[in-house]
Amino acid sequence: MVLQKLGKADETRDVVFEEMVSNFNKQMNEGTKIQKDLKAYLTAVKTMQDASRRLQDCLADMYEPEWFGKEEMDALAEDTDTLWLDFHQSLTDKSIQTLDSYLARFPDIKARIAKRDRKMVDFDSARHHFGNLQKGKKKDEAKIAKAEEELGRAQRIFEELNVELQDELPVLWDSRVGVYVNTFQSMAKNQEKFHREMTKLSENLNDIMTKIEEQRDLKKAEKPETAKSIETSHSDPASSAPKGAVTNGDGEMPPGFIYKVKAVHDYAATDGDELELKTGDLVLVLAFENPDEQDDGWLLGVKESHWVQKKDLSVKGVFPENFTSKV
Repeated sequence: MVLQKLGKADETRDVVFEEMVSNFNKQMNEGTKIQKDLKAYLTAVKTMQDASRRLQDCLADMYEPEWFGKEEMDALAEDTDTLWLDFHQSLTDKSIQTLDSYLARFPDIKARIAKRDRKMVDFDSARHHFGNLQKGKKKDEAKIAKAEEELGRAQRIFEELNVELQDELPVLWDSRVGVYVNTFQSMAKNQEKFHREMTKLSENLNDIMTKIEEQRDLKKAEKPETAKSIETSHSDPASSAPKGAVTNGDGEMPPGFIYKVKAVHDYAATDGDELELKTGDLVLVLAFENPDEQDDGWLLGVKESHWVQKKDLSVKGVFPENFTSKV
């Protein structure tokens, strides 16, 4: 409703329009904040993409050629970078651009609101001037006619702008819901797709790492058998003597002696059949009476100091091979 206040402060007020303008300013501020924060989110995605690429490059550089899955690892790095790139591009195309197009309408409407306010002042001024001429004691018909013409022109310009904005502002206000829905629904779908695909790549990476560990453990398990084969193939023909009389120039060795190792780390026994080690201990490695009882990566032996003094195998025990080195 347009209200006209008469008197010295003669002005036109439209309460409904003022509410529309208040909604417009609120809508513009909220949209601008969302746009700013969404672009900050996009910048963070780009930062994460760059960090992910550097990390993948680092992994590729240190990945040794003989390790399992070298080609798979290279492909995984490329797929990961592509996924980040697609996620960033999708956010730009389907969320940022939607919001940018929506907010692009606001500057023109804001300028027309300001113009409408100026034309309202012109209209009030022309109306006030025309009213004063009509109230004058000496009426100048020419001036009155000119003032009436100016009033009509000012009123027409004001009302054209006023009607346009009265039509546009409610429509713009209602459009915010659809814009927010489209922006965040699209963002949610892109996030869901990105995380789903990234989960698959992460599972593939985990599988490759697991197989590398299995490859390492298999090589460690093969070492005792290799050592036994080498010892057998290079043994002295005199070693065909009974097991209890094995001799290698260091005195009589215990039955089943294979080779000697030195502890390079302390090992605290956790079971009764295990051999406790201190760094520097020399251990005489023995063959298992039943090879099936040997666990991968474990050896059977007796400390050399005990054997030399006691010639007793009652304190023999198993110990982890990787806590020792062959001497």
